[in-house]
Amino acid sequence: MNSKDLTQRINAPESEPLFASLYGKTGVAEARKRYSALIEGLAELKVADNADLRVFTAAGRTELGGNHTDHNRGKVLAASIQLDSVAIVSKRDDKVVFFRSAAYPDVELDISDLSAHPAEQGTTEALIRGIAADFARQGVQVGGFTVNANPTVLPGSGLSSSAAVEVLFCKIFDKLYGKGKLTALEIAQIGQKAENEYFGKPCGLMDQCACAFGGAIAIDFADPAKPLVKQIDFDFETLGYALCVVNTRGSHADLTADYAAIPEEMKAIARHFGKDVLREVDGRLLTSYAAELRAKLGDRAVLRALHFYNENERVEDMRMLLEEVAKRLTQLSPDLEPPASESILAETRAAIEQRYFELVRRSGASSWELLQNVYAPKNPREQGVSLALALTQGFFDQKKIRGACRVHGGGFAGTIQVYIPLEALEAYRQSMEAVFGVGALTVLRIRPVGVAELVF
Repeated sequence: MNSKDLTQRINAPESEPLFASLYGKTGVAEARKRYSALIEGLAELKVADNADLRVFTAAGRTELGGNHTDHNRGKVLAASIQLDSVAIVSKRDDKVVFFRSAAYPDVELDISDLSAHPAEQGTTEALIRGIAADFARQGVQVGGFTVNANPTVLPGSGLSSSAAVEVLFCKIFDKLYGKGKLTALEIAQIGQKAENEYFGKPCGLMDQCACAFGGAIAIDFADPAKPLVKQIDFDFETLGYALCVVNTRGSHADLTADYAAIPEEMKAIARHFGKDVLREVDGRLLTSYAAELRAKLGDRAVLRALHFYNENERVEDMRMLLEEVAKRLTQLSPDLEPPASESILAETRAAIEQRYFELVRRSGASSWELLQNVYAPKNPREQGVSLALALTQGFFDQKKIRGACRVHGGGFAGTIQVYIPLEALEAYRQSMEAVFGVGALTVLRIRPVGVAELVF
């Protein structure tokens, strides 16, 4: 579809349901402006007005439970969110991928050479080359394209900007040069492989899965080649709670070693028992061999292993509870009398406040005390995540409200995750932004679409 026709379709009334599903009803107008601006920007990239344009989106993600468990084949609860990377794409006749994005320097990459370049590690070029190489290994004749993108998942936000970019490029390559039939899991696995082997970061698969699938998902990585993914139709706003993150704006520079140490120390415990990952080891052995393990590998490795086993159990409890809550909410209908509907909502909200929030708090405490990823030991002066957690709990206590908070994502710097009643949201926003700056708090919306090509 050419630029004129696509712009008309984007701004037509018929596009409203699609945009509402992605960004909520209040986000439709802004989404139309954002997409239209991307189309206009193609002229600067020398894309012809009559070029065939394609539209892609890849969601950011939020981790609900399972902090640092995926890399040892554990369990995770996560969700795709309304913050995304949107791309207007035009296919090229050469082997050059040109990528423009507000959050990254321009990339112009010739993918005739698909070998890993050590000098590119940590760059967008490495991700693109790695993804293209995986398609080529599968027999796909990959070619070039021009991308004008706009991400609202900003780098360093803890919402997986890199994973969103990875699955976005996977989807583009698949739709333009593959058969367009890769599953969300296959797309996630290609993105993870590129990040591991070309980008140089030993990440697990959780971020890519959450960005690719859509909605709230429970993932069991017991079999890394075929993880079990179960989608849960649920959102917190229905029950009067906002799910949000607070960006403490700490620096992620020089934290790669801190991130890498977590899976390595867990796997060192596993290797002591002749296994590759903790999921293959009976967690009860930790107690029996604690003295031997701490002498050989240190106390922190043992503590991090304890976190893994406890967190796995919590994820399972959280999954079952959210499925129970989602089932209760299906009983609501326009025909239901107010007393009945109010009773269902009250019971369901109580389950979230009394049981789910307690699991969230335990997850946060375990990450702080056992996993120890709330701040980097080498830089004790910078503890923005610790401060945000303490201030948030103080806000809950002062206002006598029920809520929960925990470290979000990789940790050491970045964001915390917060569940707060909608009526207290603005007061909490003012409290946090007074410390961490305007725009530090972002309300998240669980969206049903992960990565997709959008057809207007």
